[in-house]
Amino acid sequence: MAIPAPEPADQGTTRNWPGASNALGSEPSAYLRQHARNPVHWRPFGDEAFAFAAARDVPVFLSIGYAACHWCHVMAHESFEDQDAADYLNANFVAVKVDREERPDVDSAYMAATQAISGEGGWPMSVFLTPEGLAFHAGTYFPPVPQPGRPSFRQVLEAVHEAWLERRDAVEQNARRLAVGMADAQLAAAVFLDGSPGIVDKGLLSEAVRLLARSEDHDGGGFGGAPKFPPSAVLEFLIRHAAMPSDTSDAARDMAGRALAAMARSALRDQLDGGFARYSVSADWSVPHFEKMLYDNAQLLRAYVHWVRLRGDWVLPVAEAADVASRVADWMLGSLGVANPATPDGLASSLDADTVVDGVHHEGATYLWTPASLAAALGPEDGAAVAGLMNVGPSGTVSELGSPLHPGRKLSGAESRLWNRVGPVLRAARSARPQPARDDKVVAGWNGLAIAALAEAGAVLDRSELIDAAGSVAEYLVRVHWRAAPDPGAPDSGATVPGASRSGAHVLIRVSHDGVARGITGLLEDYAFCAEGFLALYAVTGHRRWYRFAEELISGACTRFVVDGRLSDSVGESAQVFNAQGQHAGLDPFDNAAPSGAAAFAGALLSYAAYSGSHVHRTMAGNILSLLPPIAVRAPRVAGWLLATAQAAVAGPVEAAVSGPAGPQQRELHRALLASSNPGIVVAVQGGEAAEQAADDGALPSNAVEEPEVPLLEARTAAADGSPQVYLCREMVCDLPLGSVEELVQRLAAMAEG
Repeated sequence: MAIPAPEPADQGTTRNWPGASNALGSEPSAYLRQHARNPVHWRPFGDEAFAFAAARDVPVFLSIGYAACHWCHVMAHESFEDQDAADYLNANFVAVKVDREERPDVDSAYMAATQAISGEGGWPMSVFLTPEGLAFHAGTYFPPVPQPGRPSFRQVLEAVHEAWLERRDAVEQNARRLAVGMADAQLAAAVFLDGSPGIVDKGLLSEAVRLLARSEDHDGGGFGGAPKFPPSAVLEFLIRHAAMPSDTSDAARDMAGRALAAMARSALRDQLDGGFARYSVSADWSVPHFEKMLYDNAQLLRAYVHWVRLRGDWVLPVAEAADVASRVADWMLGSLGVANPATPDGLASSLDADTVVDGVHHEGATYLWTPASLAAALGPEDGAAVAGLMNVGPSGTVSELGSPLHPGRKLSGAESRLWNRVGPVLRAARSARPQPARDDKVVAGWNGLAIAALAEAGAVLDRSELIDAAGSVAEYLVRVHWRAAPDPGAPDSGATVPGASRSGAHVLIRVSHDGVARGITGLLEDYAFCAEGFLALYAVTGHRRWYRFAEELISGACTRFVVDGRLSDSVGESAQVFNAQGQHAGLDPFDNAAPSGAAAFAGALLSYAAYSGSHVHRTMAGNILSLLPPIAVRAPRVAGWLLATAQAAVAGPVEAAVSGPAGPQQRELHRALLASSNPGIVVAVQGGEAAEQAADDGALPSNAVEEPEVPLLEARTAAADGSPQVYLCREMVCDLPLGSVEELVQRLAAMAEG
């Protein structure tokens, strides 16, 4: 419902309702705590807040954001810290704050409503709800004073309040109509996992490449114009497509290479520490929006590693890509690693876009330079040279504080030597500045993405410490986030997940703070990302426990998120969200900043089916991929992970089983497989280096029950002389085994040819 803003009205009468105060002070979310001192009487999202609104017979004002969000900070300072605005809000609404990273189910439902109502979406998100949770008016950032085409926050509050009092029936009718429309959209996009899947059409994948080429920014890299986001899932598809010869494979390779090269050499990537920012406000990637998110960097790390596996120096040289990947991995562990970066207790969510200097928020202040500040750090000669090299001029591109460092092109040999020499000096100078805040919450799904990226980076870049770090993150998730499911018949113990399960079933908790998991159970994306991460870690280490955890997650996801054969993103964590969706569980098939839960689940199911031989799980993956045809021909940019999974399905995926005793020869065969660019290849190795080391160290007691073998390895024997060999299979049907790396590489190339 679009509500015009009237002329400013009187504030109205404030009533002193019981418990009317800001209730965010004890919340673990960093974002919610940022608002704990606002004069607004914020409440966390939950039944209590909506019951309070019903008791007062007032609407709910729902504000959704996240800790690293620059414009969230801006609106907070302009409006939520303003006493007059807070008084009016408190008098006429119940104000509710949501951390979108902790409650993506809430964010997704009300983002759909916001886009339907206003035609725009983003954060901060500002939504007005009935006490039942139905949306009736929405927008994003509202300024403190009117701007062209955008009313002030106070005008919006007054207009909504007037509509609630004077046109209540119309407000509620429109809210119900919107909910029905959202339900209809969900039913139209429903995925049922009990049917017969279609066969993925190779031609559809080539057509998607052609459509992507139409929206490519050929000069700037990436797709579309400003603001420009890293197209991580699309890059994964393009790299996989490039690995299988076709009439569009070269185009896919070049598009991926141009985007990866442009981002690597731009201000989107911190040229000093290697991490990538959330997006660029300019089409040439020169002016970033400075928050750095775990999910972006995990996906981009994997994309650069997979580019390295293509082994070609086309647009982006392999050595440069490997360096970018290595430094992204170092940044993830050094900047986001909780407790010990080398063996982290999970990875934190983000670094803030803003730096607080003398009590004032400044966007990107830590990262900005002027010619004078470069000269002060490096001396006049080197300072001037670096200013020219890194596009730092007298007028700041971000603010009066300066510009970010970025060459915008490939450096020459002499320029690289200069940069390598001065980089440590600039890092030291920058470390003395105020630093952006870190949101320390550990999100299960994003850590699953990081496990896969770190494990594969360690294997491809030959950095075993990255594999160790991936293992530490995985151990943390199992120890902290994988919790005994509640038993409805057991008394509430008061624990985060009350009542030890008598059946032994477990659930994945989405978020932990300070080593304690709490809040909602994981969504489909959390289960899928973690399963993907554990399977990738198993492929690299051969440690069967990671395969078993992935198996448990996939089994749990099938139980939780498939009801009457229909897949959903969540399982009714909130009655209000359920109402807003027209009382139908939602499934969003489109990628956002990270792959959609449905697409990620399809990928995990396909890999698991390749390891296990399960026709049921392969069929389920195919059912989800049935979403692809209409999306791929209309909007391939939001279907990247579905396309990447479809590319793996077209490739088989290839199933590689390494048999025989552990040792140098087995390791060489294993490494050759991990270096393969064959899309979606799954790798299983008998024993595995982790198990071999545990046995050597006496870590396995004599009465230990050994994990059962992964089905792909069953009956895969060593050669007649006892030496290792590799079986290459599709759907558990294998070619004759191979004993040398040369034979293996040749056969993989032939399989890619189809």
